[in-house]
Amino acid sequence: MSVIDIIHRWPSWTVRVNSLLCVAMFVALGTSSVLLAGAKREPAQGKSDTSDTVRLRLEVTGGDPSMPVDSASVYVRYIVKHRMAKDESIEMNLKTNRDGTVTVPGVPRGEITVQVVAEHWKPWGQKFQATEDQQIIKVHLEKPPRWY
Repeated sequence: MSVIDIIHRWPSWTVRVNSLLCVAMFVALGTSSVLLAGAKREPAQGKSDTSDTVRLRLEVTGGDPSMPVDSASVYVRYIVKHRMAKDESIEMNLKTNRDGTVTVPGVPRGEITVQVVAEHWKPWGQKFQATEDQQIIKVHLEKPPRWY
């Protein structure tokens, strides 16, 4: 084979090789995407979704004989920290039942602010460190001062 024969056959040979490479690349991409789609995402070792949250139970009472306060508004505030994005401030608004209790599920561990506002009672608020899996917070409301 002479150099001239190689030059004349060069375009057809490169077209065939390029087309075979393209087909091989598409097959490789297709199988990798199928494998990635079928793979299940496992949580990171040592961490589960429920271990980072706290379940709060608030018991709201008021007065000298400590009667349960029903229909009290309970505000729970906390900050969710993000690595890449801006930190997010979350606020939950809940109401107590007839027993004066309310359950707040899914609060992240760390500092939380709890405020309680009820009709005919002095507002109450305090910051807490949520550390346990289930935490009970007892709130005792007082009568507001009399204005003459």
